[in-house]
Order: sequence, then C-alpha cells, then structure tokens
Amino acid sequence: MVWAGLMQLQITPTGSALGAEICDVDLGGNLSNRAIEQLRTAWLKHCVIYFRDQTIGDEELVHFSRQIGDLELGPAGETPQADRALAPKLPEVWIISNVIENGVPIGSLGSGEAEWHTDMSYVDRPPIASVLHAREIPDVGADTSFANMYEALARLPPDLLERIKGRFANHDSSYTSAGDLRVGATPIVDITRAPGAHHPLILCHPESGRDALFLGRRTNGYILGLPVEESEELLDLLWAECTRDEIVYRHQWRVGDVLMWDNRCVIHRRDEFDPGSRRIMHRTQINARNLRD
Repeated sequence: MVWAGLMQLQITPTGSALGAEICDVDLGGNLSNRAIEQLRTAWLKHCVIYFRDQTIGDEELVHFSRQIGDLELGPAGETPQADRALAPKLPEVWIISNVIENGVPIGSLGSGEAEWHTDMSYVDRPPIASVLHAREIPDVGADTSFANMYEALARLPPDLLERIKGRFANHDSSYTSAGDLRVGATPIVDITRAPGAHHPLILCHPESGRDALFLGRRTNGYILGLPVEESEELLDLLWAECTRDEIVYRHQWRVGDVLMWDNRCVIHRRDEFDPGSRRIMHRTQINARNLRD
C-alpha cells in the first residue's frame, strides 16, 4: 500500500448508480492534503467510497475521519445498549454488533434487518457522513445497500415531483433503524405529533449544489400539512421510487473494509444475518458544523 502523498489516487467506480473503490491507500498512514482533497472529491462525486484491506485501529479510524471534518460523539443514551457501544476512551467511535460477552451486548443494532434510513435525520443537523470499519463479518448476510437520492429525485414522475415541491416531512426520533424504541421515548399513536426534526423533501446539497430526495426513514414519517392518509400514500410512492434496484449499490463486506458515505444524498439499509455468527463494525460520524476546507 501507499500513503498517497503527491500521487493520483486510483478510483474504480462500482458500475452501479453510486459507489467507488479507492485502491492502494493505507488509512493508517499520513495522508497528504492533496490526497484528502482527492478523497473528498471522489466522495462527493460517487456518494459512497470504500477502501479494502485496512489494518487500522480505532485511533487511526478517528484520525482519518477527523481529516474530513469534526466528529459527532457516539449516540449514548439512545438505547439500553448504546452506552456500552462506545469504544473505550474514544467516545467518537460507536460499535455496531450483535456479539454478546458475559451476557452483555458489546454494541448496538443486533443481527436483524436495519430498514432504509438516513443516519440521525431526526435531529436538526444530521451528520454529513458516516465512516464504517469492518472488524468481523459473518460468512452470509449483513450486506449493506445504498441508494442514490440524487437519482431518486431525478427519476420521479413529473406529477409526483410537483406534489412534493416546497413540502417538509417530520423525521421521527422515537425508534432506531433496527426498530428499537429509544430511551425515554413512548410508542407513537399519532404520527402528526411524533417528536423529531423537520426537513425539506427536496434537499439542496450544500457542496455539490444538486437537489436530492431526503426522506430519512419510512417508520412514522409524516409530510407536514397533509391529512395522514394522503401523507401515507405519498410517502409509499416516494419510497417505492427511491429503492429501485437501478439506483442501488449493494456492498458485500470483507474484514478490513472502511466505507464512507454522504448522508445528505444517500440512504442505506442492512440485511439480517444469523444471530449465531459474529459481526463487529466500528463507526464514526462527521458533523455538519465544521467541515474541513
């Protein structure tokens, strides 16, 4: 591997509607400003970038992530497992795992399916990016799929596009993407009163300048100002459009993969897997407040 000083990075698109592999880069090394600039350009262009065969620890993961921007702290207190899911002495690293040691989960989100979602869209300023490092991977299942929300918007039928222009949706904060009720939350009876953040259905990406569909997740979603029945019908149509195979990239994980996606123009989901197998992923998230120039 190289440390990507002055050389041009080798970038190989996946051939899907999004995603590219960055080859022969050691994220544990000292990446030059030029290399970071190239990585950011590739990330903005392809929405998802990944690196194979990375032998890095949490300190290197945090160091690399900080070269992109300031980091969010792990979501402590979200679920009964969340506080235990923080890496020791590194609150920026969140452990996503089904592994149980001494009767206690070491991470969050278990082995079930994680529905299509945008990370933390239930807050006013969601993280702009997530970085995920594969430490242990099951032999079967647990693939992660990503959908290109630029393309989802561009492919909307004109009548459907007209129906969502200028509209906002509430992104419910009560449940995780795995369907777990968050600490302190109560089950939602009336989706028009669900807690969460309001975001436009059409989001202008602040760096690319392109418009993207921005939905968050389907559970308890609600389009403000509409009767519930109309909101449900419209959201069902939008979700059917944005998860079509032709705008999706499916990532089959290998141990050592590091993958970063743009949370503003990508949604993702995870396949379920055998709960008797082991999956350990370490994640950082880059916040929207202090993106590196």
